[in-house]
Amino acid sequence: MFDERSDRDDQDAGDFSDMLSEMRILLPGAQMLTAFLIILPFNGGFARIVHSEKLLFLATFVLSLTSLVLLSAPAVQHRIMRPLKDRARFKRVATRLMVSGSLALAIALVLGTNLVISEVFGGTVGLVTSAVVAVLIFGVWWWMPRYLKQHAGV
Repeated sequence: MFDERSDRDDQDAGDFSDMLSEMRILLPGAQMLTAFLIILPFNGGFARIVHSEKLLFLATFVLSLTSLVLLSAPAVQHRIMRPLKDRARFKRVATRLMVSGSLALAIALVLGTNLVISEVFGGTVGLVTSAVVAVLIFGVWWWMPRYLKQHAGV
């Protein structure tokens, strides 16, 4: 006999497991970027960068930390809230946190690209390279999933 609730619970558990796997993929990127940014000011050459580059560093660092906090929040919340009473609501909130964290990470990656490439090759190359990275992230992270979802039935 077909049990609709059991089928929905199985799907719900699978979606939840998928979400946790996605977090495991995103978190190391945010952690590595944050670690790189934490050590950067302690390098000898950092004191010689101009004020605008320090502001760029600050924005990149804050966005990287923000992404780390937002991407790890669902795991901490899940542990504190166990057992979950409203799993569907938790997943909606966790999804929003993950998307927000991914957006912060995307901007931090673009700004970090600008920071590094500008220091090595100059401001113009840094801007061009960071624009290319921004387009790549937008295309692969945000546009492509919407496109594939929209054209899944074709």
